[in-house]
Amino acid sequence: MDPKPNTVANARTSKPFIPAFLSVLLVCLVAFMFQILFFSPISPRNLELPPLSSFPTNNQLQRVTKLGEGLKDPEDICFDKEGTLYTATRDGWIKRMYRNGSWEDWKMTNSQTLLGITITKEGDLIACDSEEGLLKVGKDGIVVLASHVNGSKIRFADDVIEASDGSLYFSVASTKFDLHSWYLDVIEAKPHGQLLKYDPSSSETSILLEDLAFANGVALSRDQDYLVVCETWKFRCLKYWLKGEDKGKTEIFVENLPGGPDNIKLAPDGSFWIALLQLTSDGLEFVHSSKVSKHIIAAFPKLIKRVNGVFRKAMVVNVATDGKIIKKFDDPEGKVMTFVTSALEFEDHLYLGSLNSNFVGKLPLEDKISKSAE
Repeated sequence: MDPKPNTVANARTSKPFIPAFLSVLLVCLVAFMFQILFFSPISPRNLELPPLSSFPTNNQLQRVTKLGEGLKDPEDICFDKEGTLYTATRDGWIKRMYRNGSWEDWKMTNSQTLLGITITKEGDLIACDSEEGLLKVGKDGIVVLASHVNGSKIRFADDVIEASDGSLYFSVASTKFDLHSWYLDVIEAKPHGQLLKYDPSSSETSILLEDLAFANGVALSRDQDYLVVCETWKFRCLKYWLKGEDKGKTEIFVENLPGGPDNIKLAPDGSFWIALLQLTSDGLEFVHSSKVSKHIIAAFPKLIKRVNGVFRKAMVVNVATDGKIIKKFDDPEGKVMTFVTSALEFEDHLYLGSLNSNFVGKLPLEDKISKSAE
C-alpha cells in the first residue's frame, strides 16, 4: 500500500494548525503583558545604583555573641538609664534583657508589625507600628499617640527618636506600600516617604519633609541641632536642621553608601552607626534599569524574593559628623547574620538587630575597649 496519500493528508492538516497555534500563543502573550503592565501595583522609573564601595570586605560581624537566642526577628534595640536592653519582636512581644543577662517578656502588643523603638526621658518606650502608627508603651499599658497626619492615616511608621523637649521625630517609609510589600517601593523607585514630628504638648502631628525615598532610620545629632534621616533606596542620609540660621533646611549628610541605609543611631562620640542593606542580589542589578523587568517582578512574589538581596549578607558602617565613613563591618556571606537593621553602640560594644535572626548580636569594639584599659 502506498503511504504517500496519508503523508500528504497529514501535512495538509498540520499546515492550518501551526498558524492557529501561533495566533493563540500571541493572544495569550499580549493578554499576559496587558495584565502585567496595566494592572501592575507599581508605576516604576529607573533607579541609579551607587558605585562599588572602595572599603575592603571583612568578617567582623561573624564574631558576634548571640544574645537571647529564640527571639523572633528583633528589628531594633534601645537601652534605658539602668542599662536594660529592649527589643521588639515579630511575635508581638517587647522583651528586655537586664544587666545580669536574664530576659523578660515585658509587654505584649498583639502586633507583628513593630519596627523602630526608643526610650523617653520619662522611661516610657515609644514604638513605631507600621499598621497602627506611633505607640507609647509603659506601666499603664499601650497608648496610640499618632495614627493620622493631616487627616490621612499613617501607613508605615518606621523609626523614632525623642528630643530633649519631648518632641518625637519619626519616619514614614512609604505612604503607598505597607510593610509586607515594602520592596515594591524599591522597585517602583518613586519617593513616598515622610519625616513627621509629634508634639506632646498639643498631641499634634505635623509633616516636616515629604517625597523621601523610603524614609527609614532617624537620629538626632549630639547637640540636637539637626536630624539625620535615611533614604534607603537612594543610598543616602539627609540632614534636617532644627536650630540656627539653617533651621528647616535640608542637605545631604552622606551619599553613595555601599548599601541601603536602614536604622541610624547616634554614637557616644557624636558619630553615627548605620545598618546597611544589600537591596539587590548580585548579578541582578540590571532590573533597576528596566521598567518591563520591574513590572514582571512586581507581578510575581517569588521573583521579588530572588531579586531582593537583604537575606544574603550583613553590613554596618560608622559615619563621622562630616559624612565620611570611618569604619565598616561585614558578614559578606551571611554565615552568622543577614538583614541587619540596626546597630547601637553601648558601653564599648555594638548591639545589632536583624529581621532575619533569632538573637541580638553583640560585638566588642576592640579599639575602644583597649583605650579604656590603658
